[in-house]
Amino acid sequence: MMTTDINHNGRRVVVTGVGAISPVGLNVPDMWEALIAGKSGVDYISGFDPTPFETKFAAEVKGFDPMVYVSRKEAHRMDRFTQFAVAASLQAVESSGLKMDNGNTEETGVIIGSSVGGLLSISEQLKILNEAGPRRISPILAPTMTGDAPSVQVSLVLGTKGLSYSPSSACSSGTDAIGQAYQVIKAGDAKAMIAGGAEAPVVPLIVAAFNSLHALSTSNNGVKAACRPFDAKRDGFVLGEGAAVLVIEDADHAAERGAPILAEIASYCATSDSFHLTQPSPEGEGATRALRLALKKAGLNPGDIDYINAHGTATLLNDRTETRAIKSVFNGNGHDAYHIPVSASKSMTGHLIGAAGSIEAIICVLAINNGIVPPTINLTHPDPECDLDYVPNKARPVKVKTAMSNSFGFGGHNSVLIFRRYSE
Repeated sequence: MMTTDINHNGRRVVVTGVGAISPVGLNVPDMWEALIAGKSGVDYISGFDPTPFETKFAAEVKGFDPMVYVSRKEAHRMDRFTQFAVAASLQAVESSGLKMDNGNTEETGVIIGSSVGGLLSISEQLKILNEAGPRRISPILAPTMTGDAPSVQVSLVLGTKGLSYSPSSACSSGTDAIGQAYQVIKAGDAKAMIAGGAEAPVVPLIVAAFNSLHALSTSNNGVKAACRPFDAKRDGFVLGEGAAVLVIEDADHAAERGAPILAEIASYCATSDSFHLTQPSPEGEGATRALRLALKKAGLNPGDIDYINAHGTATLLNDRTETRAIKSVFNGNGHDAYHIPVSASKSMTGHLIGAAGSIEAIICVLAINNGIVPPTINLTHPDPECDLDYVPNKARPVKVKTAMSNSFGFGGHNSVLIFRRYSE
């Protein structure tokens, strides 16, 4: 078997820590327990009055206190999505045992993606601007509203001095952040990277925008069952918020310090549809190409994949297109797409937009370590065009050696990560 991407430059890249703030748990163990139990984090919106909106529910983070992680003054200088990112990063670093000292700060970087950035702060300050005038605008709006605020603040809190930036590629942002961090380590430009995604999009403007696009579910009378990926009665995605961050390292660096190695990143690939502003290419050409290239770069055959965490948004076109792409890549030559467990965790977490891919990357790592895959809940009406094994409604024990995580975003972004069990 080839190992093209893994052994390039002799460097292997591993995951040593994970952290998450999610609608189904304020840390990784609680999140995982909820996902395996099939619990939904969807509820009626509490952050603002949703009465005038077509969609009145979302997957909000409940009970989060940023002062558990930073001082009141520091928290005040962060938008909600940045608070999530800092909390998840501190969790990930603690779980990895990575220490910031004079010996490694310059070799550690931060890449945390986001799609909408600090829109909560912008929305609040726009109201002040309209009601009280420009002199009342907060002096910290400029550094808190930008998309790179999570990477900046994580670097400040932890003291990292390697590269730091925040990619924005719609729903692929978190996946691309991890993938680019992986590439940085492969190139020898860092020994460790803190990478993931963060988002706090449950604000009136975003809900209204996606309602206008007819992208959100409007199942207001049964919100726990509103997110129905691959189900024939799906009617749109459910907005979610949170952050997920991984500590990834050069394998030799991790081994030298005795770090817990949770999984190896086998490959990363990203493509573009170049087709439509919001719709995927009809036959999933871009997604199909991304899946094939990710396998090729990892030196893997389709039959080597034991589990796929689907993008699975519960929109009509995405679920159909992703199913076609998986069939195109995993059927034929003795392989059978119908034998691969494919689950959509967005059915429980909602769609965390720029943080979706990083949450799902962690789920793949946890599946490898725990030998069980989470279900796709609310899947009760089979869709003839979506007929794969989506692990309906109940978690399943599966021996997962290699897992694939798919992220497909507005604008034609297609990003794929492959993780596998680490062996020396």
